[in-house]
Amino acid sequence: MERYKCPVCGHIYDPAEGDPKSGIAPGIAFEDLPEDWKCPVCRTKKAKFQPELSAAV
Repeated sequence: MERYKCPVCGHIYDPAEGDPKSGIAPGIAFEDLPEDWKCPVCRTKKAKFQPELSAAV
C-alpha cells in the first residue's frame, strides 16, 4: 500500500500505521479513508495529499 504526504506540514500517512488519533486502524489504504479525513497534524484535507515518491535505487 502506498504512503501519502501532506503538502503543508510533511506528515506521512502510512497505511501500516493508520491514524490512531482519528480512529483509523492499521491496514487501511489511503484511498479507503473517509473523504472528510484530514491531516492529524495540520488539518489539511485528504484531497491535498500526494503519493510519497520513493527514492530511485
